Amino acid sequence: MSEYRLLIDLHKQAERQGPGSDAATEKAIALAGLAPTTPLKIADIGCGTGAAALVLARRLNAQITAVDFLPDFLDVLAQRAERAGLSERITPLAGSMDSLPFADEEYDVLWSEGAIYNIGFARGIADWKRYLKPGGLLVVSEITWTTAERPPELQAHWMSEYPDIDLASVKIGQLEQSGYAPIGYFVLPPTCWLDNYYRPMQERFRDFLARHDDSAEARAIVAAEQREIELYEQYSAHYSYGVYIARKLA
Repeated sequence: MSEYRLLIDLHKQAERQGPGSDAATEKAIALAGLAPTTPLKIADIGCGTGAAALVLARRLNAQITAVDFLPDFLDVLAQRAERAGLSERITPLAGSMDSLPFADEEYDVLWSEGAIYNIGFARGIADWKRYLKPGGLLVVSEITWTTAERPPELQAHWMSEYPDIDLASVKIGQLEQSGYAPIGYFVLPPTCWLDNYYRPMQERFRDFLARHDDSAEARAIVAAEQREIELYEQYSAHYSYGVYIARKLA
């Protein structure tokens, strides 16, 4: 089995495919000033198995287009929405975030938790702006340095994995340069990483390896994930996901 399929298998039954929490999504809703009764059209880009989309559907009067390029994840999202009685509010859509089938100025809100790195923050916020109505809101989380300096080991790891990682001041500047007015920012706490993402993943390792006969490819994926976990445990003071909330200028 390819590395791609193995990664899908490891993550598709997870509640989340990255750090986050329902409380963090709700905090972003509040900072964005989204009223629970106002009719909204929202696109959740890179939705995974739907953790954020389900919160948005529960808390807001919204029709949500939940986009992911992995049909396996969307199948899980559809099942979760059905169980929660939210199917009428969430429309799964298989597609790539770098080629979205949206009309210009179609959405009131663009939402993306832990996914914009796939296209790159600067490119994503610039390319997606066309889909927002004037005055519409962008809410994205992005891995962010939280200190001006960091240990060389950590710097080298993230320069290899995601060279676009940077300070919040840089990301906010990119938002301003791309035609947005930043209106809110906060950092995800360690519980979003450890309790909601890394620990559940570690609990899946044994069954994952067993499903794949303890193959070298499966063991390599577990080793890489475990290495990332260890780096976070050691250096969490230096980075996290930042949640950025900005309004498209009219």
